[in-house]
Amino acid sequence: MAKKETVNLVETFAEFKEQKNIDHSTLIGVLEESIRKVIINLFGSDENYDIVINPGKGDFQIMRSRVVVADDELEDENKQISLSEARKIDEDFEVGEDVSDEVNFLSFGRRAVIILRQTLASKVLELQKDSLYTKYSEKVGKIVSGEVYQLWKKEILILDDDHNEMLLPKSEQIPTDHFKKGDIVRAVVAKVDNNHNNPKIILSRTTPLFLERLFELEVPEIQEGLITIKAIARIPGERAKVAVESYDSNIDPVGASVGVKGARIHGIVRELKNENIDVLNYSENVSLFISRALAPAKISSIRLNEEEKKAEIYLQPEEVSLAIGKGGANIKLASMLCGYTLDVFRELDDQEEDDIYLDEFKDEIDEWVIDAVKAIGLDTARSVLSMPREALIERADLEEETVDNLLEILRAELED
Repeated sequence: MAKKETVNLVETFAEFKEQKNIDHSTLIGVLEESIRKVIINLFGSDENYDIVINPGKGDFQIMRSRVVVADDELEDENKQISLSEARKIDEDFEVGEDVSDEVNFLSFGRRAVIILRQTLASKVLELQKDSLYTKYSEKVGKIVSGEVYQLWKKEILILDDDHNEMLLPKSEQIPTDHFKKGDIVRAVVAKVDNNHNNPKIILSRTTPLFLERLFELEVPEIQEGLITIKAIARIPGERAKVAVESYDSNIDPVGASVGVKGARIHGIVRELKNENIDVLNYSENVSLFISRALAPAKISSIRLNEEEKKAEIYLQPEEVSLAIGKGGANIKLASMLCGYTLDVFRELDDQEEDDIYLDEFKDEIDEWVIDAVKAIGLDTARSVLSMPREALIERADLEEETVDNLLEILRAELED
C-alpha cells in the first residue's frame, strides 16, 4: 500500500512534466523541495534527511540520519536513536555513532500525505504560471492564433493550442471585428502582465506592429531583410500607410510588397477587415517623404520647420480635399507616418490676394473650430464663405450658433 501511494505521487508529477515540458532537474528539485517542506512542517528541521528521487522508476527514498545515545538519554527521536533500537538494526552500533535508515513516507501519517499533495499542486501551478509567463514574454510583438472561447462586453477570451488563456480587449479589436465562439483569431502579443504571479496575456489587432508582422508573413523579401518597413501609420479597420525601402536596387519595394495584381496584400487586407493600405517608398528627404505620404494629392511646395517637426503644405485648391482625405484621414496618417505636424494651405491666385488664411483668426475663433473647418478642405476665409451655411453645418459637424459666429467674423474681416 505504502509503495503504491508513493508511486502515484511521483507518476502524477511526471505526467505534468511531460505535458508542460518541465526539465528533469526542475522535476527532481520541486519534488524534493515539497517532501522537505512536509518534513520541516512535522519536525521543525530537515537537516538530517537525504532524499533520493528516481523519476524513471517512479519512486523516491527518504534516508534519515540519527545519532546513537544511551537509552536513558533519548530526548529527540527525530535526530537521536536509543542504543537498544540501533542494535536492532546492527548489533555492533555504539553510542555516538550515526545510524542511517530509510523512512517510509506514509509512516509520517495521512496528514503528511495531504500536505505533500497540496504542496506539489501549488508548486506545479507555480511552475505552470512561470512557464506560461516566460513563453509569452518571448512572444511579445509576434503573431499568435487561438480559438475564441468566451465573449464578454469588454474583451474576448481566446485559448491557444495548449488551452492557455489570452485576452483580446475591445479596445484592441478592429472596429469591424465580429467574432463568435469557435472562431480562429490572429493577433499580435501586445504585453504580458504578471501581477501576483498570475500571467495575463494581452493581444492586439489594432497596433501597427500587427500590420508589420502580417507583411513579414506575406512578403518573402521582408522576411529575408531585402526590404525594410521604415514606418507604419494606421487607423484600424479604415486605412493605413506603410513606408518601405529596398536594399537591393533590382527590387521595387512597393511592387514586391503589393505583389502581382495585389496578390500579397489582398490577404492582409482581408485579415484587417478590408482596411485600405497604401504602400509607398520611404525617403530620407523629408519633403519628398511628406509629398509621397500625402498622395494622391499633388503638392505645390512645402515649408519645413525641422526643429518643431512642423510642415506647411501648399497645394492648388482642387488638391486640398485630396490631401486631407475623407474625414481628415489622409493628412492624419501622413502626419503619423512622417512624424511631422502638417498644415495644409491653398495657393492663392491673383484674384484671391485679399483672401486670409483661417490660422490668422486664432485670436478670434477657437482653434478647434478652425481645425474642424480645415478638416473638410476649407483653409481660407473666402473658401468658407463660398460654402452654403447648411452644408458647412453638416460637413464640419458644428452647431448653428458656432457657424453663424464664424461667418460673421470672416465677413467682417474681409469687408474691412
